Order: sequence, then structure tokens, then C-alpha cells
Amino acid sequence: MAELATIARPYAEALFKASKADLGAVAVWLDELAEVGKNSQLQQFAGNPKSTDAQIFDLVSGVIKAALPEQGKNFLRTVIENGRFAALPEIAAQFRTLKNAQSGFSDAVVYSAFPIDAAALSEVAASLEKRFGRKLNVTVELDAELIGGIRVVVGDEVLDTSVKARLEQMKVALTA
Repeated sequence: MAELATIARPYAEALFKASKADLGAVAVWLDELAEVGKNSQLQQFAGNPKSTDAQIFDLVSGVIKAALPEQGKNFLRTVIENGRFAALPEIAAQFRTLKNAQSGFSDAVVYSAFPIDAAALSEVAASLEKRFGRKLNVTVELDAELIGGIRVVVGDEVLDTSVKARLEQMKVALTA
């Protein structure tokens, strides 16, 4: 079977082209669909040959918090009818990449061992924007395994200043 990225690309590109007028609103409902699409029980239900497309659509429509616009309903129906429900999270990620590329932004995920307050996050974001040379949409995820410091992922670039990474470097240096 083809990789999810290969499957998701045409859907993300088509949705991007069809919604150039209001990319922000589309990103909101698409991200919500992607969160629902990550649910393993819903994926099992959608993958069950006894489940009809209408049942899957009704279930997903009932689970999401906000009402889908007509474009969102049509998109969801198309994805379900083509058996691509499991690809929704990847479709949303690729759509976000296209949207960011057009607006000159990139997504950055900051992994931290401890919560970061808003003031510190804005300082970190400013220094990361200088470091990576572009505007960033920064989100924070907690990862206790880092012990301290942060690990930043921007696209395929990684900046790891965590204590865990430094300990690994020391281990390699000592065993070499």
C-alpha cells in the first residue's frame, strides 16, 4: 500500500487550490477533522467493510465540535467515499505546509521537559525565528525524557539543546 503522504498529497493540494480565498477558516475545520481522524476506534469503524459511507460521515459529523461548512462536508464525504479516512491527519499536515509556504511561515514544535510560560515562549520564538531565518508558528509539547532544555523541530530541521542530547554526546565522546 502506498504511504499516507503519497495518498494525502492530492487531497491537500486540491483543497488548497479550492480554498485559496479563505485558507485560515479551512485550516480550522481541517485540523478538527484531523484530530477526529487520529482516533483509532473511528479508524477501525471506517475501515470495517460493514460500515457504510453514510454511517461514517454521520458519526464523524456528530463527533466534531463545530458545524462543518458545506465545503467541509463535501471534502469529508469525498475522503470517506474513497476510503481515505485514515489519511485525514496527513492531509491536514500537508495542507498546513502548503498554507505556511504561501504565507512565509513554518510550523515549529518545541519539545520541553517543563511547561513554558507565554513570556519565555515569545523570547524563544524570537530567537528561533532568527536562527531559522523565517517566521514560525510555535507550539509546545511536553517531553519529560528531555530532562531539561528544549528540542525544536522545524520541518526537517532539528535543534536539540536538551540535557538528554548533551548526555548522549558525552556518552559518545567517552566511549570513543
